[in-house]
Amino acid sequence: MKIASKLPSPDKLVIASRESALAMWQAKHIQAHLQSLYPKCDVQILGMTTTGDQILDSPLARIGGKGLFVKELETALENGSADLAVHSMKDVPMNLPTGFMLVATGDREDPRDAFVSNHFDSLADLPNGSIVGTSSLRRQSQIQARYPHLKIESLRGNVQTRLRKLDEGQYAAIILAAAGLIRLELGNRIRNFIPPTDSIPAVGQGALGIEIKASRTDLIDILAPLNHQNTQLCVEAERGFSRSLAGSCTVPLGAYATMQADIISITGFVASVDGKQMVRETVTGEAQLAEKLGKQLADKLVGMGANAILATLDGVK
Repeated sequence: MKIASKLPSPDKLVIASRESALAMWQAKHIQAHLQSLYPKCDVQILGMTTTGDQILDSPLARIGGKGLFVKELETALENGSADLAVHSMKDVPMNLPTGFMLVATGDREDPRDAFVSNHFDSLADLPNGSIVGTSSLRRQSQIQARYPHLKIESLRGNVQTRLRKLDEGQYAAIILAAAGLIRLELGNRIRNFIPPTDSIPAVGQGALGIEIKASRTDLIDILAPLNHQNTQLCVEAERGFSRSLAGSCTVPLGAYATMQADIISITGFVASVDGKQMVRETVTGEAQLAEKLGKQLADKLVGMGANAILATLDGVK
């Protein structure tokens, strides 16, 4: 996070957030930064329940995708109930509705997937036929590719609900984003961090996004100090990749970018749900071309057969 320039302090800012424990942690995290930047500002949080939070008995891919977690928050921005919304970047659709913009990307927490189990140390230790819970086709495809003897079942709900279902014995193991567990001080539940070489993370995983109405240009400079440039550029590359392939939670794909000395390296994949078909590649280039690098990676995968894999997904979701 940058140090705020000597901008006039706003009198009041309202943050729209989902009401889950993790979403509220994220909103309070941004609230604390804003209060530090603008001590005279009254920073409030407007908690909301989204459609994605309400429908828990179906996989996201079947009920409309991750946009279900942001729609109500955007309505609050539209009608003026809130000034900004805080999202997990992995939940933000690749194309925002007209009239909205992402104004800042917060520093990234650990982007890896986490293996959580009460009895086993890793996916490799799970016996034949063990049930693994995940809500992600991206995770499912990568697990099935490496461990076809495991059974994948859908797992929905907030972090605490998912852990409870594991503790009740419904699953031998579950896979969650490490970032959420760490932020909720539940890192002790992680038995194993799955390296990106084995499970490429979701686009934007671990990063926070700040969304506003595009017409609220008065907020751009005020919120600029919340932006972490390296994270922003890496996430731009990842989103450029996903956008080029029309990626959403209905498509088993992932991308992970890292940055060193103004050079971005991004690895991405596209797979069939069962993991039997998969293309994967890495490209490297100048950070200032972040989004173009993502598109370049997508084009490479198309050349390797990504479109043929994507075509087979129609009707499989």
